[in-house]
Amino acid sequence: MSRKSKKSKNSQNNSTLKKVVVVLAILAVLIPLSSFGYFYFKLHSMVDDSVVDNNILDETDFKAKEGITNILLVGTDARPDEDVSRSDAMMILTVDNISKKLKITSLNRDTYVKIPGHSKEKLTHAYVYGGINLLTETIENNFELDIQNYAIVNFLSFMDIIDALGGVEVNVKESEIDETNKYIKKETYPWSNSKEPMELIEEPGVQVLNGYQALSFARIRQNDSTMERDRRQSEVIEGIIRGVQDLPVSKYPKLLNSVLPYVKTNMTPTDIISTGITCLNLIGEGINRLEFPIEENGMSEAVTLPGAGFVIKYDEESLEDLHNFIFEGHEEDDSSNIDDSSNSEE
Repeated sequence: MSRKSKKSKNSQNNSTLKKVVVVLAILAVLIPLSSFGYFYFKLHSMVDDSVVDNNILDETDFKAKEGITNILLVGTDARPDEDVSRSDAMMILTVDNISKKLKITSLNRDTYVKIPGHSKEKLTHAYVYGGINLLTETIENNFELDIQNYAIVNFLSFMDIIDALGGVEVNVKESEIDETNKYIKKETYPWSNSKEPMELIEEPGVQVLNGYQALSFARIRQNDSTMERDRRQSEVIEGIIRGVQDLPVSKYPKLLNSVLPYVKTNMTPTDIISTGITCLNLIGEGINRLEFPIEENGMSEAVTLPGAGFVIKYDEESLEDLHNFIFEGHEEDDSSNIDDSSNSEE
């Protein structure tokens, strides 16, 4: 049974995912403009495989295909001085060199999954219990596909990126002002590096927000619906992309320095450069998106369970849709245990 409409769902982008794609694209643009050695050194600061179990990433126990690379992108909500945090946003960036496409699968943090060594709980709890290792294992086991690489981004980078761009233009609604200001006063201004007095949002309309204002705007949770929250995040990210496109070359190093302290990955600098160049070449064709669990046709159900709270349960048949979206049928000639060559970078 074909479910093409579900595979092509036009959902809003998750902010953390877009940040990583933008970072990769920036790096790809920067490389030809300066010495390889300098940027190789800078990129090396992002590499942090000291805590990752590479056996989890190297093994190919589930769906995989040479020429298709799945990168787990994780946005953490760690506050300053916090050692443990949740994975506030989780996405799979698929770099498909067969179909020449970039694909984004957003994984809902409330997805009800079996966490190895624990009970069935929200997906976001896996990162709390066991960091990137347990989160990767949980995603592979439950969604039956292999992850080749990961990148972790702390959402605090959001503020520094926007400030490095000189702010971001968004349209603030009257109903969003109080909630935005609440987050500014309570969280984001104290977290920021701003030396200036705190500035609150005074009026609605199109305006340029600084880093802590924009982060507060994007973090509004209880003001309205999840869809509206996604709209705000998308609006901020689109503003960031416009800002990057308009940024003078002379300011690229400052932007790079703003991003790197908040990004950790198992990829080598060479892998990062290669992936960045590939993303830059493919992003012009647009990004195909999928939200998982899938909402249409009863493929998922939001429920409140004793001991688990609010969770989203998914129909296991929807995994076929997920695999079709990522692999587009390219995996059909592969056995269930794919050869190790499937992990090679594009």
